[in-house]
Amino acid sequence: MLKIWLKNCLDGGKRKNNMTVELIDLLKAGVHFGHTKAKRHPGMEPYIFGIKQNISLIDLEQTQIKLEEATKFAEEVTANNGVILFVSSKKQASEIVKQAAITAGMPYINTRWLGGTFTNFDNIISLSKKLKRMEEQNAKGEWSRYTKKESLEKEREVVKLKSMVEGIASMEKLPQAVFLVDVKKDETALAEAKKKKIPIIAICDSNSNPKLIDYPIPGNDDAVKSIQILTNAIADACVLGKKKQK
Repeated sequence: MLKIWLKNCLDGGKRKNNMTVELIDLLKAGVHFGHTKAKRHPGMEPYIFGIKQNISLIDLEQTQIKLEEATKFAEEVTANNGVILFVSSKKQASEIVKQAAITAGMPYINTRWLGGTFTNFDNIISLSKKLKRMEEQNAKGEWSRYTKKESLEKEREVVKLKSMVEGIASMEKLPQAVFLVDVKKDETALAEAKKKKIPIIAICDSNSNPKLIDYPIPGNDDAVKSIQILTNAIADACVLGKKKQK
């Protein structure tokens, strides 16, 4: 049965099916590898094809379908001048999320989620304004009047502020949607998005609860290639949407 499934994926990659990402590319990226059977969340049952060596195998045909739904939504949001916040505090996803968001012209958080980012957004605005103000002062040479010690303290403060809000400094209001790489790792971001009723697009590994997500994408949220192919698909959809803006 597993061989038939793999053959279908390979054959699917040879056919033009107008999908955002081909099955064979998802297969090569290892998107189908989930966690052990014991860690499987009951909500992921419809998206699991089978088990191999005690590892849950995610059904890539389901991944392809759900990814298509997610990219269409992302394209629609950005076509209507909306903003999608890309989020992952996971180390191996940090640079992927940053580069994808920059390519898409979207804000991002690729370090620790700052509690209250959504629920106390006024504080984020204040921090962003402070960062911008300090950088402008430094660029104008206004720090030259400070002592070496004072200048060093200000430089450290800028570094700290950048680590907190650099990727979201351009956000003047809450985003119209959020994209999460790992819903368990960034459960606080998930909870805040739910509280503020912000639609959620997210990669859902076999240990995740897809019922919490508006647009779940069944897939491996640990492997770099898997994270990259799925994140880039959302970023590409954002780019397409922005081209349709009026």
